[in-house]
Amino acid sequence: MKIINLPGELDLDYSDSIMVYDYESTTELSKQQILLSRNTFSFLQEGSKEVFFDNSSYAIDSSRFLLMKSGHCLMTEKLSSDSNHYRSILFFFSNEAVLQFIRKYELEPSNFKNLFSTYSFEYDSFIKRFVDSLTDILILSPHTRKRILATKFEEIMLYLAESNGVEFLYSLISNSDNNKHQFVQTIESNKLNKLTIKELSFLTNMSVSTFKREFEKYFHTSPSKWFQDKRLEHSAFLLKYQNERPSDIFEEIGYESLSNFIQAFKVKFGVTPKQYQST
Repeated sequence: MKIINLPGELDLDYSDSIMVYDYESTTELSKQQILLSRNTFSFLQEGSKEVFFDNSSYAIDSSRFLLMKSGHCLMTEKLSSDSNHYRSILFFFSNEAVLQFIRKYELEPSNFKNLFSTYSFEYDSFIKRFVDSLTDILILSPHTRKRILATKFEEIMLYLAESNGVEFLYSLISNSDNNKHQFVQTIESNKLNKLTIKELSFLTNMSVSTFKREFEKYFHTSPSKWFQDKRLEHSAFLLKYQNERPSDIFEEIGYESLSNFIQAFKVKFGVTPKQYQST
């Protein structure tokens, strides 16, 4: 599968630190490998979107928008059932723009416990007006557009920092120098997402062979065995505490048939799913 570089493959002046692009499509994407070379707001307008990053994942409709850190991700885009269309206003900005913003407004970091690669926010009236203004800016000359976008960047960041705190800002510029922690976090965050080994290796920026080698070094078992165990453990939770039926969850757990799920469950727990529920 081809890796799409954004915003590199769009018709934009890549020398600018802040850019906006009105993206429209009538073709769906399914777990497309994306390399974001800039931090990106995706202001979803039509359709739905799902993203997987190293330590977070979201599925949203047009009532929400995403803030995504530069790096590797998997992206699914589905068309709107009403218009058979997908549209998102993409707002790209560099790490340097974030650093300058933090310094200008003297935003002090706190002891953040978790710094994520993507955040999901709900639209409100302010954000809707902000996005409308971005589309208006697109008709201006490049010189004027560049100047106004610098102001619009500060506008959205100040608003989100006021309503959500500054953690997301420091997430954008954070760099993990602990490779083991970052690798393990990627695996743990995606253990129920039914990603392939190839997709997981892309998120960790490794070849498939390197990914398998690193996985066995840290988890002392094969990826297939580890993920199967975690999903079966999750199925046990759903059966026992959510009162789910085996026929309703086997696909969610990653099995193609109910009989295969029952057999695997019995091998791991010594009883069938229904027997487990009744104990």
